[in-house]
Amino acid sequence: MNETAAHLLSIEYPSEFVQGAHSAVATCLRIDPAEKVTLIADRATEPIAASLAAQLAERGCAWNAFLLEDVAPRPLAGMPAPVLADMESSQVSIFAVQVQPNELRSRMQMTDVVNRRRMRHAHMVNITPEIMCQGMRADFDLVDRLSQKVLDRVRRAKRIRATTAAGTGITAEMNPDYKWFKTSGIISPEKWGNLPGGECFTSPGEVNGTFVVDGVVGDWLCARYGLLANAPLTIEIARNRIVRCASANRQLEEDFWAYTHTDENSDRVGEFAIGTNLGVERVIGNILQDEKFPGIHIAFGNPYGEHTGAPWRSGTHIDVVGLGFNIWLEKEDGEEQIMRDGRFLIAA
Repeated sequence: MNETAAHLLSIEYPSEFVQGAHSAVATCLRIDPAEKVTLIADRATEPIAASLAAQLAERGCAWNAFLLEDVAPRPLAGMPAPVLADMESSQVSIFAVQVQPNELRSRMQMTDVVNRRRMRHAHMVNITPEIMCQGMRADFDLVDRLSQKVLDRVRRAKRIRATTAAGTGITAEMNPDYKWFKTSGIISPEKWGNLPGGECFTSPGEVNGTFVVDGVVGDWLCARYGLLANAPLTIEIARNRIVRCASANRQLEEDFWAYTHTDENSDRVGEFAIGTNLGVERVIGNILQDEKFPGIHIAFGNPYGEHTGAPWRSGTHIDVVGLGFNIWLEKEDGEEQIMRDGRFLIAA
């Protein structure tokens, strides 16, 4: 245990965090006392990191902790070398940080190590006290069962069609060469996952139609613009690329357009996902939890090709979340509706 780990154990934190922290360490990551863990946090998340630290200490495993401001200036130009070096001898890592603009490269450096070493990694980007008391208190075994049922169905789908009362109407053609994954909160070496977990995702073959973002947008735009119910962002997609977007909030429209035109694939649909966390009852303006809200979210940019098999890459990745979905799966043996007005028609 390093000096920062000892420091975190000395910090007081709300008792309401205990259940979520225990779920992360014991249920989701299933850390064994014989394993080593790298805990990465920052000053803004110290109380949450302290609750995770207490669970690691109770587990009896070896672990080191890092507060990013102690090892590098923010925003990060890259993941600090001491953090990456410690990860090289760990089986598990936890990233509980309030991210700043233009830090995606540093997180990709971190997950490159995770992927290469097949670590179990909990990605708790922009974790908040509210999430620790909501999404992290979900029954992740139940979420895992629902996610598996969704996964079994979507893997056989040739096409997924979705609508919402707000005006979404999209069709996603599936590419049989791309893989579907579930990140239900139960994390394995196969795929690192966000916590709170609860989604099934792939990279689509091609998406066409209109996606109305009346929930939230991701990355740093989420903190800036929050809930979009009063000024939704409407995105027109043709052949998997953004062709136009519009919102009554012109600054949101401009910021989103600039973000999704950072590089040659920033405007390309890289992720198609179905949220499955039944413990998330509403969007709260935080993409870490909101993308697990039951329904569909898509992301433009990086398709996580190391997992999905998509052969292209982008230096950006931004999720968009809509509400109240109707979802149909088109398969060889016919069509099945799995969601109506935002509620699953599949029993968990």
